Amino acid sequence: MPAATLAGRPCTVSTGTATLCVFDPAVLRHKLDDDCDWWSMPSAELAAVNAGQAAFFNVGGDGAYALELHTEIAEPAASVHLAVVSGRIYIGAGEDVTGGGLEPDAACGGLFLDVPAGNYRVQARRDGACIRLALVPDARGVNAFSELVRI
Repeated sequence: MPAATLAGRPCTVSTGTATLCVFDPAVLRHKLDDDCDWWSMPSAELAAVNAGQAAFFNVGGDGAYALELHTEIAEPAASVHLAVVSGRIYIGAGEDVTGGGLEPDAACGGLFLDVPAGNYRVQARRDGACIRLALVPDARGVNAFSELVRI
């Protein structure tokens, strides 16, 4: 059961990097002056995910994906802990992550979502061209992955 209908409109995220990201722009603001593709280096992506700064989900291919938000996902393909300090998160394509002097603006897809500040477990599952996400409050805000997250 969807927790949010995205203001009653369908939301599509298009990616040319086969990656969906979820993050609080305030948490990644320190990356603003880094290269725009800083996260495309596996070690940098993994470090940001393990620090709880961003949830990067490798979706297996470029293209457009329908996005659904749920209260919880019974059988997620992945769960990533995420710290939210500002109460606002961005959900969009990996190429929209903060860097190269730019922050996400949702002009090319993706969306901003207001949530209470705190730690979350971002559950994710991909069914074909549909990506289902759930943001579940959690005490933990960091991860210990040894490999990139794929759904």
